Order: sequence, then C-alpha cells, then structure tokens
Amino acid sequence: MKVLIATDKPFAKVAVDGIRKEIEAAGYELALLEKYTEKAQLLNAVKDVNAIIIRSDTIDAEVLEAAKKLKIVVRAGAGYDNVDLNAATAHQVCVMNTPGQNANAVAELALGLMVYAARNFYNGTSGTELTGKKLGIHAYGNVGRNVARIAKGFGMEIYAYDAFCPKEMIEKDGAKAVDSAEELYKTCDVVSLHIPATPETKNAINYALLKDTPKGSLLVNTARKEVIDEDGLIRLMNERGDFKYVTDIMPAAHAAFEERFAGRYFSTPKKMGAQTAEANINAGIAAAKQIVAYLKDGINTFQVNK
Repeated sequence: MKVLIATDKPFAKVAVDGIRKEIEAAGYELALLEKYTEKAQLLNAVKDVNAIIIRSDTIDAEVLEAAKKLKIVVRAGAGYDNVDLNAATAHQVCVMNTPGQNANAVAELALGLMVYAARNFYNGTSGTELTGKKLGIHAYGNVGRNVARIAKGFGMEIYAYDAFCPKEMIEKDGAKAVDSAEELYKTCDVVSLHIPATPETKNAINYALLKDTPKGSLLVNTARKEVIDEDGLIRLMNERGDFKYVTDIMPAAHAAFEERFAGRYFSTPKKMGAQTAEANINAGIAAAKQIVAYLKDGINTFQVNK
C-alpha cells in the first residue's frame, strides 16, 4: 500500500516524521508531494497511490479519475469542502476529516482577533474590553466549544446557536442556548462564526441577519469565506460605522473592504486557524492513524461521504 501526502502548504517536518512513523509501522510506503505549483504534478503523483493525506488541496473528479488505486482521502482538518464528495463516492473512495484536531488552534485565533478588534487594531486609541460582553457562538462544534471555554476566562457572557446540537449540551457548558440565528445576532455584541460551507449555508450571513445587531457589534469569521454574503456585509458596514468585521479568510472583495472600512476591518493574508505547530502535528498524525485503521480494518468513523 502506498500513501501520499499531497500538500502545497507542507506540514511541519515533525508532523511528516510522525505521519511516516505511523504509515511505515503499518508496512506501507509513504510518498511526499510538497509545495507543488501545477495540478499536473498532483495528477501524476496520485496514479499509483492507495491513500492521500491533504490539507487545503483540492481533490476533484479529475484527480479521482487519475487515481485508479485510491481507496481513501483524509483531509487533515475539520473542513472538507475542498473535496468533491459526490465524485469520491462515485469512484468508491472514502473521504474523512480529522475533527477536533485543529479546534483549539482556531479558537485561540478567534479570541485573538476579538481582542485585536476590540482594541482598535492596536492603533493607539482607546478601545473596549471583552469582559461583560455578550459572545454569540454560531455553530457549537469542536471549535465553538473551545471558543466558549476560552471566552469564559475573559468573563464574557456566552450564547450559542446550533440547529444540530441539543440545547442541553450547550447549556451544560454554561452557555445560553438560543432558538435561532436571528436571536443570536440580535442579542450578542460579538459573534464568532463556525458554520461549515454547504449549499445551505452559502451567503447565509447576510444583510438581513446582521442589520439588527447591537451597536458596536463585531463579527469574527474563522469558518469559511463562502458563508458570508459580501455584498450584504459591505452594505451593512456602509450604513453602520460602528460595525467591525475580522476574519482569517480573505474576502473576494478584500480591496473594497480595506479601502472603505479602515479601522473596522481586518483579514489575515491567508487562512491561519490551524496554523500552529501543535495543530499541524495533531491533524497530520490523526490522518495517518485513520488511514491505517481504514486500510487494515475498514474503520470509517470519520467518513464524510456515503
């Protein structure tokens, strides 16, 4: 069996070493494709592999068609919208993610962005404190729970909405469960966004949802670019000089945001939620372990396609 690590943004060496240890201990071969610049390189590399570990790399129908021996793809991280799930299913390829491995890293970044925005991006002017503010967590999964845990240390009042998470689970953590996204956004001074990118959530964070947020509101997006209706957000920020938006996913309209909303908008140059040494290692090794368990014993606990 041959396992490929295909990463245009490579894992840290210690992560690759950990992956190699897991793969070779199982008697498999490990191949590396790092910092590749053309899709043709990926298409060539997948021709004889049985498993692939990726990060933000795209696995589409063309890649799956080229990978005749492929059995499993594991996305080292929580999101998996960079994999064509329907095409994978059609090619009888199992797709998994590694939920929870990056959760603390993303949560710490979300809180860091909150502090940065609350203190006016450290521009020397007087900002505000997070203590006593109402924090809304939109989607209470692994990242959302970690955001709640850390925010408690700031003395924030925590609310959460998740259509798929029982209220009891939210409230046992000391957060207040609300009945709708609309209620969450109307109630909270800060909203931290953690919904996945799906057909249902695309452009879900729109003008109608944001227009009734409290004065001085802050939206923090460490989820996905696609969930933001950028035209609606621009309209809102044009109308409301008190609203701030910070993200680690650069909007398509980044230049417009930067030009129009100086002092109220910030984006990192690239997605940074999982960019810590610890998350890098945890997600990579988890991916390797899941591949071994699947190839040896058919264990598909974290499969995301059917």
